[in-house]
Amino acid sequence: MFKKILITLSILPLLLAACAPSAAPEQTNETVVEERSFAEGAPAPMEAPAADMAAGYEGEQSTAGERIVIKNGRLEIVVEKPEESLDRISQLAEEFGGFVVNANLYQSYLENGQEVPRATITIRVLAEKMDEAIARIEAESDRLPQSKTIDSQDVTSEYTDLESRLRNLEAAEAQLTEIMENANRTEDVLAVYNQLIQVREQIEVIKGQMKYYEESARLSSITVELIANQAVQPITTGGWEPVGIIKDAIQALINGMQVLFRIATYLIITVLPILLVIVLPIYLIVRGVIRWRRRRKNKQVSDNAENPTEIKS
Repeated sequence: MFKKILITLSILPLLLAACAPSAAPEQTNETVVEERSFAEGAPAPMEAPAADMAAGYEGEQSTAGERIVIKNGRLEIVVEKPEESLDRISQLAEEFGGFVVNANLYQSYLENGQEVPRATITIRVLAEKMDEAIARIEAESDRLPQSKTIDSQDVTSEYTDLESRLRNLEAAEAQLTEIMENANRTEDVLAVYNQLIQVREQIEVIKGQMKYYEESARLSSITVELIANQAVQPITTGGWEPVGIIKDAIQALINGMQVLFRIATYLIITVLPILLVIVLPIYLIVRGVIRWRRRRKNKQVSDNAENPTEIKS
């Protein structure tokens, strides 16, 4: 028995090295990265007995023939009221079997200083209803989207590789469990137990990766940028229509008044204090010198008038 344990422990590291996870492919898709960050927040799968894990693996094998594709979408649309569209899209996520990942409503400013609302929302919906959900979102606007992106990532090969590694690790786990049950010496039990812990940790990691792929393929991510109508439709309408010309003139007047107001504000707040600090002392000094010279000159004239003999001599 001891010799059997030694042989197994010497072969097992090679088996674990063969099952070790390879370097994950670099994700260049932005929306896929966002999905990964959300999936990591899900609770880790609980440890199950060997028989239950084998049964679960058979269930996973039943879907091995299907393609596993992660689909994501991104829209940028113009709406009348972003805050109302934000609420309707949130309800849409629940209607299509999903949920809201995040939502943000904030204020932005146009070049003329006008304050307009803007919103961003990311939802997840069932993958088979993604096209319908996007059509419903586009219906929030009466114009074509400013931008629209739909991308997909086929992870079938990665998922198949995980299945193969999981099968090998579960076989190693069963063999180690059997050896530990038949071992008699304490040091043999501890050595096998340490190996068993490492195998089970790798099994849980692989199951987590497979669960991420399954959930990402089941629920598609849609990110929507909601832009207020005022942000893309300024007061000027262009063309040669009289109304458009009047609006152009009003817009130019408003812009000119804003420029003048900004200049006056800078002069009063910035330039005027500097002038008071620098020019005022100089003015007071020059004025004092001039007055002193006038007094001295007047004094000399009065002295000459009182003593004319001194001037002749």
